[in-house]
Amino acid sequence: MESTPTQRLDHQDYKTLALAALGGALEFYDFIIFVFFAAVIGDLFFPPDMPEWLRQLQTFAIFAAGYLARPLGGIVMAHFGDKVGRKKMFSLSILLMALPTLAMGALPGYHAIGIAAPLLMLLMRILQGAAIGGEVPGAWVFVAEHVPQKRVGFACGTLTAGLTAGILLGSLVATVINSTMSPTAIAASGWRIPFFLGGLFGLVAMYLRRWLHETPVFQQLQQQKALAETLPLKTVLKSHKRSVVVSMLLTWLLSACIVVVILMAPTLMQKQHAVSAALSLQANSLATVMLLAGCVITGWLVDRFGAARVLMVGSVLLALCSWNFFHQLDNGPQALFVSYGLAGLSVGVVGVVPFVMVSAFPAAVRFTGISFSYNVAYAIFGGLTPIFVTLILRLTPLAPAWYVLSLALIGLLTGLYLHSQQKHARAVREVNA
Repeated sequence: MESTPTQRLDHQDYKTLALAALGGALEFYDFIIFVFFAAVIGDLFFPPDMPEWLRQLQTFAIFAAGYLARPLGGIVMAHFGDKVGRKKMFSLSILLMALPTLAMGALPGYHAIGIAAPLLMLLMRILQGAAIGGEVPGAWVFVAEHVPQKRVGFACGTLTAGLTAGILLGSLVATVINSTMSPTAIAASGWRIPFFLGGLFGLVAMYLRRWLHETPVFQQLQQQKALAETLPLKTVLKSHKRSVVVSMLLTWLLSACIVVVILMAPTLMQKQHAVSAALSLQANSLATVMLLAGCVITGWLVDRFGAARVLMVGSVLLALCSWNFFHQLDNGPQALFVSYGLAGLSVGVVGVVPFVMVSAFPAAVRFTGISFSYNVAYAIFGGLTPIFVTLILRLTPLAPAWYVLSLALIGLLTGLYLHSQQKHARAVREVNA
């Protein structure tokens, strides 16, 4: 991992980290606000005589379309990010997010334009997915290439917390709307408010990114004429297959954590356990705050103990806390808040994921390597997870718990693999010395 020789974050590092995290939070809010109003959108954008389970399934399918569109947008932006600069693509992605979000808030429902309503909503989600596909990998690369090497873990964890803050913002906005407006008012026009806010947030974030500078690592590559000469994606697929597999497995873990425990849980609590919308969103806000803390703590620990150890311990905690959460949903508000808060904290293990990925690829193809691995895996696993869990729920109400438990096991095994690779690398260095 190329970086500056100093080991402390200076004023410029903190400024870059803060602006990148804030912009990422605002853009991530735009992408996920849909899921907090999935129940209302399902009622308004599909025929009223459709079975409830099918309406819920198709609503989550529209949500999933955003993930399925991520690889195309992410790979194209990453290609130019490795060729012409990180900052340009980092700024472009946010404009491509703000405009569809504004449009989603203005769409008429099924009663007004029939089948065109869900199709237009689907189109806007696809455009959002293309934008976010370049945002997340670009943010990780941008920040990691700005800070000292010994602080990359903390920077990546903090940035991931910043992205997650967009989920918290969405949860808070949804909580305020559900707490201050009646269900009738929300169905009439209240659900549009968060989308209009999201579009404005995106434009603000685009303005803020004017103050960011190109990464020192990319500038060095330009000066040394060491930029990728061939198609970056071709180089990644030819020479870095192992890094791609590891990155995809960790993305699967990340998607399971975020999509199931944080994004789907409020709707599942309302539909499957009769928890009120206001209460479920309040608990979700607490869990997301704990997730922010977990990401920062994880990043800090990675710099001190290494990614492999943190991933192994974190995966075990994720399994225990998430299993407990899904078993406490019927035990009252107090148990819900405690168990959901602990589950959110354990989800902070995802803070290790960007560190592993930025360390796995050389600078010349880093943006493309991360973007391809992350977006393709998220399109498959993150996009299909809501549909898969919804279908399995017809067999067992504990489907979300079993799914997250399975991915925690994958996280543990991946951590063991990384640990063995580190031991092998140390042994080789000792022999060569």
